[in-house]
Amino acid sequence: MVTTLFNHWALDEDESLAMLGMTKASRHWLTRYRKGEPLSANRDMLDRAGHLLAIHKTLRLMFPHERDLAYRWIRTRNRAFDQLTPAEIIVEYGFPGLLMVRTYLDRTRTH
Repeated sequence: MVTTLFNHWALDEDESLAMLGMTKASRHWLTRYRKGEPLSANRDMLDRAGHLLAIHKTLRLMFPHERDLAYRWIRTRNRAFDQLTPAEIIVEYGFPGLLMVRTYLDRTRTH
């Protein structure tokens, strides 16, 4: 599911690796995940995957009739992130960036 989400978000391989907390040396694992192998039992990676799927779910709830907008949002510059995209925040800041994006969406959705 996560690699399908990365395709919907139009992430490149380096961005996908970074979002899962993987190094460029781990490219072969990403290929295996794309072929349907389950994610590693690594706690950090599973936590990241959970947050990424939660971000996706929140975006789908926020834009129920605009699927394209829900998928484009992650690559859209945002004032809340100093004109960086949410994808750039996650890639640049790692796990804390992932939490920043998720928290922002959760707050936005409930207000």
